[in-house]
Amino acid sequence: MYTPKYFQVSDREEAYAFIETNGFGQLISKVDGRLFSTHMPFLLSDDKTRLYGHLAKNNPQHIELEGQELLISIQGPHDYISPGWYTSPGVPTWNYQSLSLYGEGRVFSDTDKLKSVVDTLTRKYESGLTQSWEPEYNKAMLNAIVGVEIKISDIHCTYKLSQNRPAEDRAKVITELKARGSNALAAEMERCQ
Repeated sequence: MYTPKYFQVSDREEAYAFIETNGFGQLISKVDGRLFSTHMPFLLSDDKTRLYGHLAKNNPQHIELEGQELLISIQGPHDYISPGWYTSPGVPTWNYQSLSLYGEGRVFSDTDKLKSVVDTLTRKYESGLTQSWEPEYNKAMLNAIVGVEIKISDIHCTYKLSQNRPAEDRAKVITELKARGSNALAAEMERCQ
C-alpha cells in the first residue's frame, strides 16, 4: 500500500487498536489464478500474531488458501475533503484511515476451534447491543463453514487526516466534517492531532 511518510502509522499498538475497532475488511487471495475478495469480520489473536475468521464452505476462496500469501484490507472512517474548506490553496482529496495486512493463510475445520471463533465474534459484536444474543445454535451448523487463520507477516497502517495541511485548515476540515455528520472521521482527526 502506497503511503506518504507523514500519513504512515508506525506504532504497532495503534495498528492493532485499529484492527480491533474496525475488524471488518476484505480477505484477498488468488482463486484459479485471479484475485478474489471476500468481505468478512476478523478477530485479532490475543498475542497479536494472527487474524481469525471463517468462510462458507461454498465460497471457493478457501480451497486454495492454505499456504498462500494473503492480503487483508481494513477501512476505517473516510470522507471527501473540499478545497473550499481550506484557508490556503488546495485540491479536492479524501481523508481516511486504512490498514493492509499480509500473512500466510491456513484453513481449519476443527469444530471446537470454529465454535470458539464464531462465539468470540458474536460476543464482540453483541456486547454493544441493548438486547444482546448469547451464542446458542446447533453445532452442526458449523459444518457449513471453514475457519481461516492468517499468520501476520507485515502490517501497513495509514491515517490520511490532513496532517500535511496547516493547523487552521485541519480545524476547518474538522468543523465541516462534523457539519455534514462525518463525526467518526472528525473525532479521529481530533484524536490524532
